[in-house]
Amino acid sequence: MSDTQLYRLNKFISDTGLCSRREADKLIETGQVSVNGAVAPVGLKVGEHDQVLVQGKPLKAKPKRVYLAYHKPVGITCTTERHIHGNIIDAIRYPERIFPIGRLDKPSEGLIFLTNDGDIVNKILRAGNAHDKEYVVTVNKPITERFIQQMSRGVPILDTVTLPCSVVQKSKQSFNITLTQGLNRQIRRMCEYLGYEVQTLKRTRIMHIRLAGLKPGQWRLLDDVEIRMLEAQLLSSSKTAEPGTSNHSFDD
Repeated sequence: MSDTQLYRLNKFISDTGLCSRREADKLIETGQVSVNGAVAPVGLKVGEHDQVLVQGKPLKAKPKRVYLAYHKPVGITCTTERHIHGNIIDAIRYPERIFPIGRLDKPSEGLIFLTNDGDIVNKILRAGNAHDKEYVVTVNKPITERFIQQMSRGVPILDTVTLPCSVVQKSKQSFNITLTQGLNRQIRRMCEYLGYEVQTLKRTRIMHIRLAGLKPGQWRLLDDVEIRMLEAQLLSSSKTAEPGTSNHSFDD
């Protein structure tokens, strides 16, 4: 199999949509997975031509990669846990197993990606990639020039100082902000530090993909051009985060 790409067995199983990698690990650990007629050890790598059986049954073919752009409404929670009321999976009702890339707080709305491609999730969420995310924010009182300057330069939150970012006032109490990092509840914490309270928060763009005409609750598949551009931007991305980087790069 020297000419065949090898995959960790748990990833190989999860890529078919049967279960998550963690669940696949449990199946392997309990001896419920065999490869080419032998019980598979933990950590085994396999290729496309290996015969993998789970509980004695062959795996289904890998599904086509799916990439969705969704306008998450206020009140929907970005979790795949179906027992949580208002979870994003039940809200979308997509017929295949998909999961969100990053998150948006329950009180926030706007653009979020969902996919069945675990590799692209890790690449996008890696904080070092510095992918643009654009938001429009309304606060509880008139915005001052000092507020714009301080938000742009960086604000001390969560034992660090936020990176410089683009902040443009839109109206008396609203502004656009473009982030290249994604600390937990970053925009809300930045505003709170400066004495403001966020009233509404909407993410309108992730990298080159915009919310555009999607209404709250609507979703669409990314088109071929968007996917190719996405892959090109992620080409040099590492699949795993480096020590000390954040995995919340799509937080708000």
